[in-house]
Amino acid sequence: MLKIAIWDDMSQCTEAEVKRMMPLVNEQRRQQALQYKHVFGQYCCLQSWLMLQNLLGHTPSEWRYNAHGKPFLTGSDDTTYFSISHCREAIAVAISDKVIGIDIESIRHADEALVARTMTEAEQSYIHSHAQPDRAFIVLWTRKEAILKGMGIGIESFEQLQTLSVLDDSYNELALTTVEKDKYIYSIAN
Repeated sequence: MLKIAIWDDMSQCTEAEVKRMMPLVNEQRRQQALQYKHVFGQYCCLQSWLMLQNLLGHTPSEWRYNAHGKPFLTGSDDTTYFSISHCREAIAVAISDKVIGIDIESIRHADEALVARTMTEAEQSYIHSHAQPDRAFIVLWTRKEAILKGMGIGIESFEQLQTLSVLDDSYNELALTTVEKDKYIYSIAN
């Protein structure tokens, strides 16, 4: 089972919408949303939770964390894994019955220093030879982050990113899927 939801109507990111959504989530999520100082972070926190509820078909009541802090939901008979990501342009939520990672990023300029610090030599060559190097960088970045989230560890260092090669459509036992839109790109590792 793999379900994905993308929310890209960020025009609704307002204080009024945040206030409207607050009573629709559980107390734990309300407290997490309030930790964000800006409306954007609060909105993304609340909207992603509502998207997760919609994908699950119920309100999640219990979750646990792995050793690296990645959350997963538990039920009486099965485990549901989920991953959430957001950028300026959209929010992405994915659920699965096996480990999953999702990352979504806005299309932006690929700073050469960041490319050098986070990409393998083959990936750097791929980016530099691509007709749209900024898009190529975002594709590879989202794939790396989705894999690390799927592995349940997240980004720990630039060296870790620089040694992780994502030019293929799989990494270990995780299959990679990348979707490109006009203003954002997202990748899923599952």
